[in-house]
Amino acid sequence: MSNNADIGLPNPPNDSISSLSFSNKADYLAVGSWDNSVRVYEVSPQGQSKGIAVYAHHAPVLSVCWDQENSRIFSGSVDNTGHMFDVVTGQTTQVAQHAGPVKIVKWVSMPHAGVLVTGSWDKTIKYWDLRAPSPIATVKLPERCYALDARYPLMVAATAERRILTFDLAQSPILYENTASPQRLQTRVVTCCPDKIGFAVGGIEGRVSFCYLEENNKRNEYSFRCHRQNSSSKKNDQSLIYSINDINFHPVHGTFSTCGSDGTVHFWDRDARMRLKSFNRASGPIVCSAFNRTGSIFAYAVSYDWHKGFSGMTSKQPNKIMVHAVKDEDHIFEAENIALSKTPSNLQVYGGIKELEVYGFYVETCDDLAYKSHEMAQFVERPWKNWGDGAQLRISFKLEPLEHGNLIQSS
Repeated sequence: MSNNADIGLPNPPNDSISSLSFSNKADYLAVGSWDNSVRVYEVSPQGQSKGIAVYAHHAPVLSVCWDQENSRIFSGSVDNTGHMFDVVTGQTTQVAQHAGPVKIVKWVSMPHAGVLVTGSWDKTIKYWDLRAPSPIATVKLPERCYALDARYPLMVAATAERRILTFDLAQSPILYENTASPQRLQTRVVTCCPDKIGFAVGGIEGRVSFCYLEENNKRNEYSFRCHRQNSSSKKNDQSLIYSINDINFHPVHGTFSTCGSDGTVHFWDRDARMRLKSFNRASGPIVCSAFNRTGSIFAYAVSYDWHKGFSGMTSKQPNKIMVHAVKDEDHIFEAENIALSKTPSNLQVYGGIKELEVYGFYVETCDDLAYKSHEMAQFVERPWKNWGDGAQLRISFKLEPLEHGNLIQSS
């Protein structure tokens, strides 16, 4: 999908961008950065976006979020504090304190009141009632908090050493289930599903995993590889693997986006387990992203992801916040050209085709989901019969979600 029409916001931060968050009442975007600042933009996909506010911490900002009423912005920083910015008065107040950097801030709307949740590298999660100077509850974690998300009553946190903690906030804010991550390497992001029955996990191994809470839903769990590139055109079995930095659900369609350090964004259908659209590769890693409240705007940040540490941060690294005007067709699958071979022992099907008979061979989609061919519905024709190498065919087909067990989860 071409994203050449995407528009950059004016006056972006001077250092790496760490977090994006849209207001749920208007198209205001809060942006946290390693230049110690939080910037607020009024966003328009037509190009009339402008900065409307800015405030600062004493160290890099790692996370930003809004409250439910759209009147306050919260930010967490390497200076070990959480700050609140009053949009109406322009005043900034410290509202949280940790013994280590605050990696995540999240506003959670409880049935009777909202609370600010902060996750830190000091191995704690704290809950803050803004009327009190001290936390109303503190959770001791097994390791440093790397990621956190909440959709009441579900809250999920990911820590170092591959631990995933799930909370039922309706029962207790401090008790949690501690399980191992479905991924083998470090977690970068956890995102609660809109239906609150599970969550998505993304990590540095270029893989997304869907996990579910209830035992009767666990049969629907699956993982898939993405944000990978062949190391060379002649070595299809060797891939360059990039971190998945953010996962966001569309507020209307329920589809989701992933962004990665390979500089790409993809839109996916969770239930059909397929890729819908892909953005052109950006000029640098895409470190974070966000949909606005209606899903009509998708913002993403092109910035250094710090995978090489301080030495990798050079003046050539971009710092851009791009705005994409989302269309309904971005969330509808369209057939794409398919490269065919007379002897399809390694047939590559581009576009996520689900209905194709390959007679004993494997079909591998471009997002690296592999399915056993004998479990697929028969296609109308045998498209490789009497076709030459490299022939192109454009087809239409009916999409059907695959049953559990058809997905071959790559090792």
